Amino acid sequence: MFRISIDHNSCTGCGLCVSDCLVNDIELTNGKALPHNENCFKCGHCIAICPQKAVEPDNGREDIKEYDEDFFTIEPETFLNVVKFRRSVRHYQDKKVELDKIEKIIEAGRFTETASNSQGVSYIVIRKEIPQIREIAAKKLKRLVKIGYNIKGLDIDKDDFLFRNAPALLLTLAKSEVDAGLAASNMEIMAVTQGLGAFFSGLFVMIANHDKKIKDILEMQEDDKIVTCMAVGYPNVKYFRTVPRKKANIRWK
Repeated sequence: MFRISIDHNSCTGCGLCVSDCLVNDIELTNGKALPHNENCFKCGHCIAICPQKAVEPDNGREDIKEYDEDFFTIEPETFLNVVKFRRSVRHYQDKKVELDKIEKIIEAGRFTETASNSQGVSYIVIRKEIPQIREIAAKKLKRLVKIGYNIKGLDIDKDDFLFRNAPALLLTLAKSEVDAGLAASNMEIMAVTQGLGAFFSGLFVMIANHDKKIKDILEMQEDDKIVTCMAVGYPNVKYFRTVPRKKANIRWK
């Protein structure tokens, strides 16, 4: 996490960073912005809002991009259609997902908002260990079914019921389920924009969080908690249209 400094040669004292600071950690002194770095939780609003680029994080500007309307805006209907058209893909080509595409998916998670800017979401990418993890998880699932766990008639004997032969699994871990869930949602959209398909395996999440063998393979810490498991790969199925959904249940007050 970074601390900020302000270049007083560039600062014009406009006060935008002061007014936009949620925790009142910047003040105007002698016509210049002065950061205290005491209550700051590194949200970066002061960096984003300064017209003069006078606010500097001490970890550099590598992650910072200047706003460009051509590259930072999406037509509302286009975005909505992407959301409407996405499907949970369970048929995959026998093809690996390139590392750069996986890294871009994780970037979409990394830049997703978190409560109090905790940035507490971490990620595990599973590729080579899928066969071993699949075997352990499948055995555990079958034991659960035998003692009465209901999976609503789905065929657990189907070839790779849990992961559907996807070549990669992307896990989000966090203390906050909301933070990890938001990250995973953006990650799935990023996967779709790169020509990939995905689905979420809630059964695996339930099993993995209570199975020591799987946690050991994944080198999870004692307090680590998997929130989502997204299987990712190149679709071996083609969809031609969106599908209907229930009308939104809205209460206008």
